[in-house]
Amino acid sequence: MSNSTVHNLIIIGSGPAGLTAGIYASRANLKPMIIEGKNVGGQLMGTTLVENWPGNISILGPNLMINMRQHAQHFGSTFISEEVVRVNFKERPFSVITNKNKEFKAHSIIIATGATPKRLGCPGEDLYWAKGVSTCAVCDGAFYKDKSVIVVGGGDTAMEDASFLTNFTDKITIVHIQDQLTASAAMQQRVLNNPKITILYNSTVTEIKGDKNHVTHALITNQITKETTDMASDAVFVAIGLNPNTQIFKNQVVLTKNGYLQLENNTHTSVPGVFGAGDVADYKYRQAITSAGIGCMAALDAERYLKEL
Repeated sequence: MSNSTVHNLIIIGSGPAGLTAGIYASRANLKPMIIEGKNVGGQLMGTTLVENWPGNISILGPNLMINMRQHAQHFGSTFISEEVVRVNFKERPFSVITNKNKEFKAHSIIIATGATPKRLGCPGEDLYWAKGVSTCAVCDGAFYKDKSVIVVGGGDTAMEDASFLTNFTDKITIVHIQDQLTASAAMQQRVLNNPKITILYNSTVTEIKGDKNHVTHALITNQITKETTDMASDAVFVAIGLNPNTQIFKNQVVLTKNGYLQLENNTHTSVPGVFGAGDVADYKYRQAITSAGIGCMAALDAERYLKEL
């Protein structure tokens, strides 16, 4: 079902990047349309308290996203509660097709589809998600002062998480499936020389247990001996990477070898008029505040692009 209206700007995604882009674009009178996607509100909808968002000493993740959505709506962003399943950036105006088989056209696009944290897929992970199971040590580490915590992973993210957690506790165990870490040498040194951190190699977390309200234990299995250990732990931080949500853009814009949007000149993709913002392009910082900042930049770039058109 095609819609004959050609919008100035369509924003794909409704996390901090997409909604901030919506706020800026609607204040610039671009009348942006935000297609919210499958995970409305992004990753923060699955968190509890956010304590590093400037201006809010403590706010629930879902509440923060509701505030942002209302803010964008207040200034004139419109919302479509559907998911984009196909795009055509090879012809102008650009077109996007949703899961309801509706086609929308626009002169410019901001891709803010975010990323999905890779999961362990073990029993208890879903049950204790946001009740001790987290993919963001920076967001949730402060809740575990002097507690026992587990970090799963062996790459740079896991090392950064473990290092960050030493600000709060000296009972940190890294569980890594391989016999050596895969992080860069500098990141490895940070944890290998730290007495607060223990590393279990050739091991995986095979079950997460708790008291229905919160994580209390994790079952760790040695991949070589198949021996299992029931380890007391108050939190399990999963740091095995993210998958950027870029599948539908594969043949439309240039992606990095890891599948993230490749951006030039801050927010520009390889297609003039198509911009990127947030975790869909950011594999380094991955914070709500950085996503929001780049969302602002993408909206300003889109506004400039549309003026020049």
